[in-house]
Amino acid sequence: MKTWMAKALELLRASLEPPKHELNELDWKAALSPDKKRLTEHLSALSNQPGGGYLVFGVDNTGTPAGVDANKVETTVNQLANLGRSALEPPLALDHAVEDYESARLLFVHVPESAVKPVHLRGKGLEEAFIRSGGTTRKGSRQEIGTLMLNSRTPRWEELRASVLLQDAEFTAKLNVEPVFGMLERPMPTTSEDLLAWMADERFIVREPAGGGYVTNLGGIAVAQKLADFPDLSRKAVRVVVYDGLNKSQTKQEREGRKGYAISFQGLIEFIMALLPQSEVIEKALRVKQTVYPEIALREIIANALIHQDFSIAGAGPLVEIFDDRIEVSNPGGLLPSKRLDRIIGTQPESRNEQLARAFRRYKICEERGSGLLKAGLQIELYGLPPIEFTAGPNYFKVTLHAPRTFAKMSAQERLEACYQHAVLKYYSGSAMTNTSLRERLKMPEKQRSMISVLIQEAVDQKLVKPTDPANKSRKFAVYVPVWA
Repeated sequence: MKTWMAKALELLRASLEPPKHELNELDWKAALSPDKKRLTEHLSALSNQPGGGYLVFGVDNTGTPAGVDANKVETTVNQLANLGRSALEPPLALDHAVEDYESARLLFVHVPESAVKPVHLRGKGLEEAFIRSGGTTRKGSRQEIGTLMLNSRTPRWEELRASVLLQDAEFTAKLNVEPVFGMLERPMPTTSEDLLAWMADERFIVREPAGGGYVTNLGGIAVAQKLADFPDLSRKAVRVVVYDGLNKSQTKQEREGRKGYAISFQGLIEFIMALLPQSEVIEKALRVKQTVYPEIALREIIANALIHQDFSIAGAGPLVEIFDDRIEVSNPGGLLPSKRLDRIIGTQPESRNEQLARAFRRYKICEERGSGLLKAGLQIELYGLPPIEFTAGPNYFKVTLHAPRTFAKMSAQERLEACYQHAVLKYYSGSAMTNTSLRERLKMPEKQRSMISVLIQEAVDQKLVKPTDPANKSRKFAVYVPVWA
C-alpha cells in the first residue's frame, strides 16, 4: 500500500459516515466525468488545498462504494495525468492506487499540494484559480488568491523531488549517509526513526505525514548510492577525461562518477591526483615525490565547479579534463551577473545552490567564505605555476591550471595576469605587492629585478594595479595594490 493511502482511507471513511458528505481534502465520484474543464478545476482546487487532496472514483452519488470498472482505471488515470500536466500552471504530478474498500474496488488519485500557488488554468490569468470550500470546488476570490500567493514560493533546485514516492526502508538503500557522519565527526543515530529524522533535517528527504516520502535533489546529488537511480541527476555525474597531448584529438582514459558528490569527493580527488605527473623535490634532506599541481588548489576549484553549476542546464555536468600541459575544470552555467572575472578571487561567496554549498562547507569539503580561490591562488604561487585562468562562456564557466612554465615562456598576457593576481592575493592576505615579492613569486633572481619593474609599470599603465603612494618615485621600494583597492 502506498504511504499516502492511509490518510486517503481515513478521509474516505470520515466522508461516508452519516450524514455522508464530501470534504475539502477529498472528492468522490462514480466515474470519470466527460467535462474536462470541471475535472481540471477540481485538480486546481485540490493542489491549492493545504496538504493537497484526493479524488476517489467508484463511489456513487448516494455515497455508496460501488466499485470502478477495471477497464476504465487506465483511461481515468491517463486523462487526469494529462490534464494535470498540460491544462494547469504550474503543472501537477499525480499519483494513484487501486484499493478495496467495503468489498468495492476503488481508484484513489493523490493530488499533492503545489509549492507554487495559485495553480490556475493554463493560458488564463491567476483569477482562474480554484479552491475547495464546504466540500465543493469553486473559483477563488481575489482575496483568497492573494492568500494563496502569500503562501507560495518558488522552491530551490535542491528542494525539488528527485524520486518517486518511497517507503521508509527504501531511503537507506538509495542514500549512503554513513560517510557524512564521518565528515561531521559524529556518531550515526541508533534507530531507523532517528536516522530518517536526521535525513529530513539535513534536507536529503521530505517525509509524508502518512509515512514514506521523497528523496530531494540535494539528497540525491550529495549522497546517492547510485546517481543512476535518479534519472534527472545521472547526467550531473562528474566526468574525468585524460588526453594524450595538448588537444582533444586522442583520449587516453575517461571515467564518470557514479555516486553522490559528498560521499565520492575524496575518492575523486585521489583518483585525479594519481593521474597527474610528479616531480621529485628535496624535503629535510630526503627526496620525495610531489605532484606538479597542488592538491589544495584542485580541491577548491573542483568543489566550486560542483556547487556553483547551473543544474537547470540539461545533459551537462562538471568536467575535469587533463592535458599534458594543463588541467581544465568546467561546469554548466555562466558567471553570475553580480560577478566579474577580475574579481573572482577573494570576493564574497554567492552560489546558485546555497544548500549544497552550505552542506559542502559543513562536511569540510570546501570553503563558503570566499577564501577557497584565495587558498588555491596562494598554492599556485607557492608551486611557481602560471596564473589561474578563468573563462566565462554563455552557458559554462572554466578554470584552467597550467603546468610549470618559466617567465620567459609565459605570454605577455600571462605575465600581466600573474602580476595582477599576486597583487590581489597580497591584498587579501593583509599585505601588498612589491618588486621583491613578485620576483620571488615568479622564481626570478635578483639580477632580473629590472624586468619585474617593467612588468609592474605595464600593469599600472593598464590599470590593473596602482602604487599605494604615487608620490614615491622609487620602483625598488614601491608598494602596489589592485587598482580597485
